[in-house]
Amino acid sequence: MSVTSLPVSLNAPAVHAAAARRKSPVSFFEFWPGWLFYAPVAAFWVLKSLRYGSLTLPTLANPRINAGGICGESKNEILGLAGPLARQWIAPYAPLTTSGHNDGNDLTLALAAMARAGLVFPVVAKPDMSCNGVGVRVVNDEAQLAAYLAAFPRATALQLQALITYEGEAGIFYIRHPGEAAGRITSVTLKFPPAVTGDGKRNVRQLIAADQRLNAVSNLLLPQLGAKADHIPAEGESVRLVFVGNHCRGSTFKDGLDIVTPALAARIDEIVKDMHEVYFSRLDLRYESLEALREGRNFQIIEFNGSGSEATHIWDPEMTLRAAYATQFFHYGESFKIGAAIRARGLRPSGLLKLASLWRHQKKLMAAYPAND
Repeated sequence: MSVTSLPVSLNAPAVHAAAARRKSPVSFFEFWPGWLFYAPVAAFWVLKSLRYGSLTLPTLANPRINAGGICGESKNEILGLAGPLARQWIAPYAPLTTSGHNDGNDLTLALAAMARAGLVFPVVAKPDMSCNGVGVRVVNDEAQLAAYLAAFPRATALQLQALITYEGEAGIFYIRHPGEAAGRITSVTLKFPPAVTGDGKRNVRQLIAADQRLNAVSNLLLPQLGAKADHIPAEGESVRLVFVGNHCRGSTFKDGLDIVTPALAARIDEIVKDMHEVYFSRLDLRYESLEALREGRNFQIIEFNGSGSEATHIWDPEMTLRAAYATQFFHYGESFKIGAAIRARGLRPSGLLKLASLWRHQKKLMAAYPAND
């Protein structure tokens, strides 16, 4: 098991000290428009497609996942690839599909699915097909679940998953080429969702304004908070501003590649190898402590992402643009190499029309999902 040489990561215990020394709370490209930041990535993708003779070859990088996981993949189907070992590390979940009409028995079906999976409230309700945390919400009781289901699109799949209360959040990128005995961790992102600590005097809006990083991303936070922004937390009270640890919703992402140990690398390798033909994936998980994560214990995987995955440590505020693009080019280059190896077995990549259809369908659904936490 090895760790690929990528841009130098931070020493995890020094994260907060380094943050205090930063001149800017965001990197200069961190919130560029998507079309601008991803233009070189798109150009790189085109060059690779000319080299390999296929624009969609990465759809084969995970041949058991719809379109390889570039878009339109099913969270439930991906978790369904898990063997008995991998299932031990995945947060318990229950797949569900809403009825085709508004007066269906969605709540009854949901409670039955939860019972079969051994789930109890609170649970995390999430769309089966989505990205960037759209539609994800914590539901604490039957009434909240009923409201969520009522607002969900008809005849559409979703997932109810156990709420994992570990404080730490991370994204671990894993790559293994077909035929290799072991894969490798190529990226670790440590995620720090935005939060404020009350002083008994200022409201949440004022506490955000007083924090350099939070103030810099206040345009992402305040529209979602609504009346909560006027709440005055008690002294010492910690208020988490969003549930989903997502960069585009204000979370701070830190490069954590240097936390990888042989024990963690071996643990992730055995888990992903028990996911049928998953070769290129980012595992999103919650962990008890960095010490436990380094030792490969006390964490739960929330989901596996496919060929559309990004090594999200590039959004570390201390990341350079050059290192970010080097990371992007490396990872997507690997997806082409894996796709080529799978194609040599006689499989064909998904076509552009299928990808376009999946993207349109996913985009339409995401516009209809309930508001997320």
